[in-house]
Amino acid sequence: MTDTQAPTPQPASSGGKPRARRRAFLILGVIVLVALIVWAVFHFLLAKPEQETDDAYVAGDVVAITARDAGQVIAIHADNTQTVKAGQPLIDLDPVTADVALASAEAELARAVRATRADFSKVSESGAAVVQARAQLNAATADYARRQGAAAQGAISGEELAHAADAVKVARANLNLAVSQQAQSQSAVEGTSTSTNPAVMAAIAAYRRAAITRSHMHIIAPIDGVVAQRTVQIGQQVAAGTPLMAVVPLTRVWVDANFRETQLKDLRIGQPVHITADMYGDDVVFHGHVIGVGAGSGNAFALLPPQNASGNWIKIVQRVPVRIGLDPNELARNPLRVGLSVNATVDTANLSGARLGRPAAPTYARQPTDGTDPAVEAKIRQIIAANR
Repeated sequence: MTDTQAPTPQPASSGGKPRARRRAFLILGVIVLVALIVWAVFHFLLAKPEQETDDAYVAGDVVAITARDAGQVIAIHADNTQTVKAGQPLIDLDPVTADVALASAEAELARAVRATRADFSKVSESGAAVVQARAQLNAATADYARRQGAAAQGAISGEELAHAADAVKVARANLNLAVSQQAQSQSAVEGTSTSTNPAVMAAIAAYRRAAITRSHMHIIAPIDGVVAQRTVQIGQQVAAGTPLMAVVPLTRVWVDANFRETQLKDLRIGQPVHITADMYGDDVVFHGHVIGVGAGSGNAFALLPPQNASGNWIKIVQRVPVRIGLDPNELARNPLRVGLSVNATVDTANLSGARLGRPAAPTYARQPTDGTDPAVEAKIRQIIAANR
């Protein structure tokens, strides 16, 4: 019987797997290449020209409220996080000492008016003294002339004539003294009235100073805003210049975006800016515009600026602050706080704007001063009139 041997199975060819793998990598490479080309086209050719930074923060004015004169705190009318309006009371200091000083200044003004009135009276009195002295001189002169005639006839003695001559000298000296006293009294009031006399004007200035000090005992808010950094306490004795609190006008905040120096080439004043705040996320977009570029990098204005001319030097890309104004209506709907982080994207398509900032303009209206209080001026006129 013949044994038949079964055929041995041959292993399948493995040449197809490398080819499939190469084909897959080739397809993947083509897809990546096409994606890079599409990204480059959209990014460099079709994309809107813009500059973006996340090194940006909300900034604003922090108006310091300080004591202008010393005093003890007796009332606090506003606290942190509370909103205040311009002119609203913030802090009251004890006015007792200021009231005493004001009363003393009022009395001194009344005394100066009365003294000035007396000086005007002295002018009339000295004029009468001059008239009297002149009359006495005329009488003494006439008497001396008569005695000279009588002496020539031998009617009177030479001694009596000498006495008459001495009387003329005394009368003339009295006249000179009266004229001098008249000039002295006139010099104190000449060219002035009761209100414009130097002594009265000095007393008026002292009264105004006392009234100003009294007004400083009542501290009010200079602008609308939110109270922050209140450090003063009831009963605290504060000195002039002591910080008491701050008022932050959150309706006038802006963004300081620190762009790299390589991003500043196409930045212009007035370019539109889209801003998103970490506080609200991407759902809330603020619309602003570039209002100015800093005069130098942050390092240039640091307390200890770098000295690149000494030691080893490593080049570091600098950042320059760019100020971005915000829409007040958007700030009213979604308030921002000073110091918050934001992302700023500047549309640099329009290059027609200026490179430098706008000309200087007042940021806030001029604040009223305490030296022109109508009530104080009316009180001064009243004191003068009562003592004139």
